[in-house]
Amino acid sequence: MYLTGFADEAAKGIDGQIKATKELGWENIEARNIDGTNLHDISDAEFDVVYGKLQDAGVKINCFGSAIANWAKKIEDPFDITVREIKRAVPRMKKLGTKYIRVMSYAPFKDRGPEDQMEEERFKRLREIHKMFDGEGLMALHENCDNYGGLGWIYTMRIIENVPGLKLVFDTGNPVSSRDYSKSEPYPYQSSLEFYSKVKDHVEYIHIKDERVNAETGELTYTWPGEGDGDVTEVVADALSSGYDGGISIEPHVASVFHAQTGGEKEDVMFSSYVEYGRRVQAIIKKIEGK
Repeated sequence: MYLTGFADEAAKGIDGQIKATKELGWENIEARNIDGTNLHDISDAEFDVVYGKLQDAGVKINCFGSAIANWAKKIEDPFDITVREIKRAVPRMKKLGTKYIRVMSYAPFKDRGPEDQMEEERFKRLREIHKMFDGEGLMALHENCDNYGGLGWIYTMRIIENVPGLKLVFDTGNPVSSRDYSKSEPYPYQSSLEFYSKVKDHVEYIHIKDERVNAETGELTYTWPGEGDGDVTEVVADALSSGYDGGISIEPHVASVFHAQTGGEKEDVMFSSYVEYGRRVQAIIKKIEGK
């Protein structure tokens, strides 16, 4: 088991992202944005600079936190958009020695019911996405976020059943603020532990974030790990007791909370809150392991 994280929450630039990773004593970054642009979208020249700095620092990219088929993409958009992103990502993953890439299942239709989501088109596209990465010796992992698969564990399992070989990244925080369309109206919020328990046989990778949602207002508050309703400790404990030996990646989203506590400058708050979050996750794991 190894620890990693979305280091763009520590710093916008690669130098700060590397610094935060080393501050935690980690060797990996889950790469998402570099100076505000996804790693698969920055220019070749910018990528070469990032690559060189990572090599010099001895830091690896264990996963691309890509924008492929994510919540900002519609299933009605041309599939060429996705294909172009994949073709940009593959050679960069190979150069970096990165095995995993996070993908999604396109934004859900907010004005349609859960059974009217063009699921067959989603399955068709995900089969092609999986095939394109698998054919290069790489692995696409679907995340339960604001997408079709995030409507509830049943919908993620439909993806698994219809896209042979696809594996999952499970995010502990996302269920907390997502309505559970696996259940009857009025749709309750999801249980992270229940979602995980239903899909865990297909989980290859874990994201850690935690949050609370006000059931009356829908207001979402991100918290330190283990302090929200994301069942962080329970999910990690179950995974480790089941022999999980993959990556655990932090995605804090707590900089605004930390800022209210410290009043520091934005850049300092990003860095400090990321490192603090990582240390808290390390403490949770040590407690589970009895160390």
